[in-house]
Amino acid sequence: MTAQAPFREPQQGRSRATRQRLLEAAIECLASLGWTGTTVAVVAERAGVSRGAAQHHFRTREELFTAAVEYGTEIRLEQLRDLASHRLSTLEVLTLLAEMFISPLFRASLQLWVAASSDAALRDQVLPLEARVGREAHRVTVEILGADESQPGVRESVQATLDLVRGLGLADLLTDDSARRTRLLAQWARLLDRALYSPS
Repeated sequence: MTAQAPFREPQQGRSRATRQRLLEAAIECLASLGWTGTTVAVVAERAGVSRGAAQHHFRTREELFTAAVEYGTEIRLEQLRDLASHRLSTLEVLTLLAEMFISPLFRASLQLWVAASSDAALRDQVLPLEARVGREAHRVTVEILGADESQPGVRESVQATLDLVRGLGLADLLTDDSARRTRLLAQWARLLDRALYSPS
């Protein structure tokens, strides 16, 4: 009777798991260390993989961090999309959106945007990503609010909502802005209810 060989995860599965660890580590590092403090080597160490493994998946630093923000955003938007079938109040929706903009993902995205503002090559990668994310965030917000964009002013109200929660995320970067944010979201929910659901 021969001994069985130990089970080994297929190469493709291991590669996918390594890539995911790198993307998650990149978000964590960007959020906590900033753009200048985050290198591929730092991310590889946080992910528990070699630098060579990181460079196998991502040829450049810019490619890694752009992919990381895209990956994280897709997960967060999918989580929000899953809530579309629930009957959430406007304030509950706003609170969920605001949480997305005070998360490590938002902090990481902000580091990427700031770096891209003075780096033309990085900007060329970030601009298409930002456009896609903006469109999808708008679409998901319309969906979970149950808004009818055929009505005058509704599209603009949804976009103003996203601009508001992004601004609240910025306000929270340096100090805890939760008390003011709670008051503003409650007031905006009342205004948004009238804009979205009251007959014109």
